[in-house]
This record gives sequence, C-alpha cells and structure tokens, in this order.
Amino acid sequence: MSFVLFENDFELETILSIKNLDKKYGKIHAVKNLSFDIQKGNVYGILGPNGSGKSTTLGIVLNVVNKTSGSFSWFGGKLETHDALKKVGAIIERPNFYPYMTAKENLELVCKIKSINYKKVEEKLEIVGLSDRKNSKFKTFSLGMKQRLAIASALLNDPEILILDEPTNGLDPQGIHQIRDIIKQIANQGTTILLASHLLDEVEKVCSHVLVLRYGEMLYNGTVEGMTNKSGYFEMVYSDNTLLKKIIIEIFETEKIDEQDGKVIVYFKETISGEKINKNLSEKGIFLSHLVNKKVSLEEQFLKLTNN
Repeated sequence: MSFVLFENDFELETILSIKNLDKKYGKIHAVKNLSFDIQKGNVYGILGPNGSGKSTTLGIVLNVVNKTSGSFSWFGGKLETHDALKKVGAIIERPNFYPYMTAKENLELVCKIKSINYKKVEEKLEIVGLSDRKNSKFKTFSLGMKQRLAIASALLNDPEILILDEPTNGLDPQGIHQIRDIIKQIANQGTTILLASHLLDEVEKVCSHVLVLRYGEMLYNGTVEGMTNKSGYFEMVYSDNTLLKKIIIEIFETEKIDEQDGKVIVYFKETISGEKINKNLSEKGIFLSHLVNKKVSLEEQFLKLTNN
C-alpha cells in the first residue's frame, strides 16, 4: 500500500498540469493515476528507479507516447498541445546530430527547421560552454559535449520549460558536474526545468522540488527540503547513556530511540527544539555534553518511501 505526502506551495503560474494519468502496455501498468502540477520558476526532479514510469510520463506530455486515460494541459489549458510544445525544450533521447557537420552547423540546421533566428546559435553555445568548439565536427565530441550540444539545441527557441530525461546518464564525473552547473545556470535565468533521474545526488543538488515514483505510483510530491526535513532526529551524549534513554522515554513521546557509537539517537513523534530538550532534561538533572539536530538525507528518506 502506497501513500502520498504533499507540501503546500505558493500560488504560482502553472506550466503543466497532469490529472489522473494512466498508461498500460498490455499487462504492464507503467503509470498509475498520476496527478501533479509543474509551476513556473522551479526545478522539478522526477525520481525513481528504472521502470518507475518516469520516461513514460515525460513521453506522454511531449506527445510521443499515447496515454491510456487521464489528461494533461500546458500553460493553464490556454494552448493546444501542438502549439504549447513550441514553448517547450526537451531532450528525451541520446543526442543525435549529423556527425560530419560542426556544432554551429548542426544548430543552424535546427534553427532553419524551426524558423528560429541564427543569432541564437552563438548565444546558446556560450551557455553550454561550447563556443570554443563551435567549428568542431560533432563526431569529435565526447559524450558530455554531445549532451551539452543537445541542451543548446533544446534552448534555441527560448523555452519556458526545459525537459530532460536522465541528463547525466553515462557521463564521467567531470561531465556530470558540467551538466549540473548548466542546469543551475539555466534555472537561475528563470526557465522552469523538469528532469527525470534515478540519481539521488543529482536531484538533491539541482532540484527545488521532487516527485518520487515507484511502479508508476507517486509516493511523494513536494520540496526537496520538505522531504529531508520530515524525519529529523537528535544525537545526544551523556555520561550515562542508559539513564539518558530511560529519562527521555519518561518525559518525551518518541518514535524510535537507539544508541550508535556512544551517541543516543532519538526520533521524536512531534517537532521539538533543542532548547526544549535541554530545558526538560536539565530539570531532571541531565546535562548533555552533545546535542545535535540531524536531517535525514534524501537517500534515507527515498529508501524509506520505496521500501529500499
């Protein structure tokens, strides 16, 4: 049985709204009754293991996969999907350009097909850090450079939202770092971003919001910070940790209490401040030598949500 957690956000302009989306491939139920909104100015990560429905969901809203049921609308339903997609930039497959054409020539061809001014080519090459390689043939590019050129291509129409499916897949650490920096730079310029990833580190470092999927179902929808803050705990040390645990159980409502490496680890049932903990313990003659409030990492919370 799954459960869904929601974080309240400010009222913002809705870029994409998905309602009760469902997709079946024969007996495989890839997307199950999925509903969420993408709002302007945020960086959203759809997080889940392979087979969780991430790519299928993106394919449906980009009109390359047919939905079984449900609905989606772009820009508050003011535009038909065909027209709305002109304001969307997307990379959902491996970069595919003409190998014997240069980076500049490939982007100019995209401009010609989409009736975009050629002056955008230099501007977008600068954003992705490929200006110095604009006259190099695509076949000479590394995988990371090919991915950066694909991002430049997706930005040529100055999209309101950029959609990326596993943008750092297969890249080396340097390539991953470069793509993440580019995503942050694009987001800082006001472009809404929606990316699918199975990498927790990627979502935690790049995204403001996260949707967690498992077997096509949504388990969490909210801010990254809200997800990592939900199950914080306290580390405590006292000269007699056995006594400390006894007193804590007497005066507080705890969800879980443990001891690791000489420290007492306490999960409280309700939010509580370190100040109140110190005050209540001191009234019982307990004076801590160590008290630290710890956040549960995105990885820990993700594993808890997806049952490891």
